[in-house]
Amino acid sequence: MAQPRIFVTGANGQLGKELRALSSGYSQFDFIFLSREDMPIQRFELVRNFFKVYQPQYFINCAAYTQVDRAEKESELALEVNGETVGVLAAICKENKTKFIHISTDYVFDGKATTPYKEDFPPHPINVYGASKLDGEKQALQLNPDAIIIRSSWVYSEFGKNFVKTMLQLMQRQNEISVVNDQFGSPTYAADLAETLLQIVSSDKWQPGIYHYCNNGVISWYDFAKAVADISGSNCKINPITTKEFPTPAARPAYSVLDTSKIQNTFDIKMNNWKESLAICIDKIKSRSI
Repeated sequence: MAQPRIFVTGANGQLGKELRALSSGYSQFDFIFLSREDMPIQRFELVRNFFKVYQPQYFINCAAYTQVDRAEKESELALEVNGETVGVLAAICKENKTKFIHISTDYVFDGKATTPYKEDFPPHPINVYGASKLDGEKQALQLNPDAIIIRSSWVYSEFGKNFVKTMLQLMQRQNEISVVNDQFGSPTYAADLAETLLQIVSSDKWQPGIYHYCNNGVISWYDFAKAVADISGSNCKINPITTKEFPTPAARPAYSVLDTSKIQNTFDIKMNNWKESLAICIDKIKSRSI
């Protein structure tokens, strides 16, 4: 009997690369990693042909438009990639009886809550990126009610561009930096998220719907930067500033902490502490740069 096949889109992104790094430990599956060049997800007939040829049992969609600030000017593109395209992919998966997992974001919320967001809390995005991701969620579940949506927050990795790598680079070049201290959330190490995705696929459970996943702990971006400095051994001075002192084209939620109890209880997922995962990631980044 042939191995179950998994399509992973966004293969060159943070999460796609972490899934590739873990794939050798899941030899019961046949992975096909697809970059934008391999299979442009907006070319739907090409996508359908890929399904006909390879007949995947699972589809993990890590492809997305992720430029939060640029999305304010490129709203049509963001909505096309994160909204309409996700809906079509979900529908193609339903046509082919392929299990569909899609990655979403904490930015579907407005940040006005004071306790961690549960999955059924009414979303209210305050920037184009968040609105485009919410549109993708809605279309995916409307066109494929069997889909799983996983919202995550503050994702970083040893791969790609992200907050941790940016901080490490700035700390090497500058004696002091300023980081906002009034936006709160929970970091997510992409390797931990990747492991969770593969645990879900490997389990005999498939419970469709929306789930939240992030590492344990609530911090500000300033706390995050301080931890990066401490763990990496940097002497760079970190100054706390307000969001008003660091304006960006796209508004950010002041509080986007996600309640992860649903994914833990449904799939028996163990959540790692954010600081322990950060230390693992920084160690990997340092070993790669030696």
